Amino acid sequence: MLTPERRREDFPALEGIAYLNTAAESIPPRCVGEAITRYWQDKQLGMRGREPHYAAVEACREISAKLLGLKPAEVSFCSCSSEAYNLLAGALDLSPDDEVVVSDLDFPAGTTPWLRAPRPPRVRVWQARGGALETDDLVSLLNERTRLVQVSLVSFYNGFRIDWPALRDAVRGRAPEAVLSVDITQAFGRIAINCADADILVSSTHKWTLGIHGGCVVGVPEAGAARLTTRAGGWYHLTNAFEADRFERAVSREGAASFSVGMPNFVSLYALDASLRYLDGIGIDAISRHADPLVARVHAGLANLGIEPLAPLRPEFPAGIVSFKHPQAGAIHTALEREEIHVMHQAGRIRVALHGYNTEEDVERLLAVLEGF
Repeated sequence: MLTPERRREDFPALEGIAYLNTAAESIPPRCVGEAITRYWQDKQLGMRGREPHYAAVEACREISAKLLGLKPAEVSFCSCSSEAYNLLAGALDLSPDDEVVVSDLDFPAGTTPWLRAPRPPRVRVWQARGGALETDDLVSLLNERTRLVQVSLVSFYNGFRIDWPALRDAVRGRAPEAVLSVDITQAFGRIAINCADADILVSSTHKWTLGIHGGCVVGVPEAGAARLTTRAGGWYHLTNAFEADRFERAVSREGAASFSVGMPNFVSLYALDASLRYLDGIGIDAISRHADPLVARVHAGLANLGIEPLAPLRPEFPAGIVSFKHPQAGAIHTALEREEIHVMHQAGRIRVALHGYNTEEDVERLLAVLEGF
């Protein structure tokens, strides 16, 4: 997919290392650095720089919408996924009579705002079995009181990817009043997004999208915009922020636009626009065709070593993450670091993440070190 020459040119930081930690932090391509420089140059214009700043936001909205399968007006930006989910909690304004379903494979940003609500709803946990979330187990948690089902398209913890059509149909059939929210942080930029018919999509920008910190993409299809309008104050999302009645009422734009409550983090959106256009130029499907066999090779290599991944390999639902636990995980991580092989280590768990810039050599270097344990 990337020739060795282009890989060196676009990702000079990868020279000499095997970077297998994109699920935590990506290595951005050179064009992202150039975009940040453009932001700096535009910022030197003072107030006149606002024109290119806002143009960059709209360009980023356009390419984000294209890759999500949404319209530009259905996409907006905030500072991080935690902010997005807290704004969502405000929009839903749940009560103790309401129920929220989350999974035990979800990241805390999407699961904890409901616990901190002024009037916390009942939180029900969809438990994984054997590292997989079974739709049949979800069905038993759904009822007429379910107001939100929060899932990750790909789990940060073990790389499990949900069967989106099956999940969607189960929720729509058993809990038709529920908002279906999907965290796509561990998918966006790595696999084709197939859940544009969710009620809200949320993604951080510093992982598989190859962007930087300080950004979050929020997608809200227009059909559900009215009920997914935040209750936050601010100004950027308000239609009357500077009008004569501004001390009497605050009128928000609906849906996705309501999640941009303050001045955009322009530099992160310059970067994201560049990184998404870079990925789009290569093609998300091409990235998957290149990286999915690398994931399969890791699974096969682990099996040969008697190591069981925390989620099964399901070729029909590919993703970029392989996780496993090992009694010598700390020593493994130290050995990998010594060989300039970068993975994530946390509480006895090793997580490997494979993107389009990874190579067969990266995988073989990883497995060679694991053979020593």
